[in-house]
Amino acid sequence: MPDSPAPAETLSRLTLDTLALHRVLRTGGNDHAHTLAARIADAQALARTALRLFLDLTQGRSHTTAGDLLLLERVAQIAKAGQDAGAELTAALARAVENQRRCAGTASGPVVLIGPSPQQFIESAADLLDRIPALCHAIHPNQLVPPNPRPSQPS
Repeated sequence: MPDSPAPAETLSRLTLDTLALHRVLRTGGNDHAHTLAARIADAQALARTALRLFLDLTQGRSHTTAGDLLLLERVAQIAKAGQDAGAELTAALARAVENQRRCAGTASGPVVLIGPSPQQFIESAADLLDRIPALCHAIHPNQLVPPNPRPSQPS
């Protein structure tokens, strides 16, 4: 298994990937099932990257200081925002396919669609993604580097 990228690089990548996904969601044209499925995979990849960072930061270290716990909380919130955005996009996909099925199954007259539209779920996902860059920027790079043990003092 290759070495994990440095935590600061991972945060930069999370920010860039989030901004790219956010931009795509806000530009529209995301209601096609194939496109939505790809966006779901993108959101899940964000969450997976954040969870990998969380695991890397906690491996073999106890986190007892308020600063350490705040760092872990922020990384966990990044993962949650990615997962929640993925869930909203999955709801958009399900609604889009349901609407398509209803329209295809009706031979006459317009179909009455009830509930949030796929676009409303997509907008909700974009809103959830808004949090990730701010959380990434709130993490100070010094928090990502484990403290070096003090050298032994000669007696």
